[in-house]
Amino acid sequence: MRTVLITGANRGIGLALARLCHACGARVIAACRRRSAELDGLGVRVEEDVDVTDDGSVEALAQRLGRVVINTLINNAGVFVEGNLHDPNYDGIREQFEVNTLGPLRVTRALLPHLRKGSKVAIITSKMGSIAADDTGGYYGYRISKAGVNMVGATLARDLRASGIAVALLHPGYVDTDMTRHKGHVAPDDSARGLLAMIDRLTLEESGGFWDYKGRPIPW
Repeated sequence: MRTVLITGANRGIGLALARLCHACGARVIAACRRRSAELDGLGVRVEEDVDVTDDGSVEALAQRLGRVVINTLINNAGVFVEGNLHDPNYDGIREQFEVNTLGPLRVTRALLPHLRKGSKVAIITSKMGSIAADDTGGYYGYRISKAGVNMVGATLARDLRASGIAVALLHPGYVDTDMTRHKGHVAPDDSARGLLAMIDRLTLEESGGFWDYKGRPIPW
């Protein structure tokens, strides 16, 4: 039985990923800051009080896992804060950088002892982190944080290749969740199914690639 650890698993895409992985027979470890009734209802292992911006919190998670081997690590925890050229909201930019950019690096580094040859690391990023695809402007903090985590993922792919660990950068689509104020046009389960299919097909040769949930490559 493979073990999947998902951050930000208490709602939205993370919750959908946890539900689908559990339904497929995987052993799911759902990490989150605060558990939810929906997550508790899945019957999976819940690791609460996991703050991806805090070194001690993430290291404590790694310690609690003991000798658990993680086959798939999904760095899903993320935050969106409004901001534009006239009001960049610098505090919001810093928050997004800590969660969206440094969070996946912090979690992956802390959980390295639990990864093995053949393990996979997925980072749920966004097309809004693509410099080539930015044709609307705005959303400085979110764009900066996602462009940053794309570099984190690309660099992790190179550093982990010798260990036989593949890394994928995945755009989930514009998903109908609390983060998008339910304005998204992709259902969480549809996005999660596509993301899991991409993770399943990921090979070491493709490690470091950037795709959407339908498998379409996204320009950097």
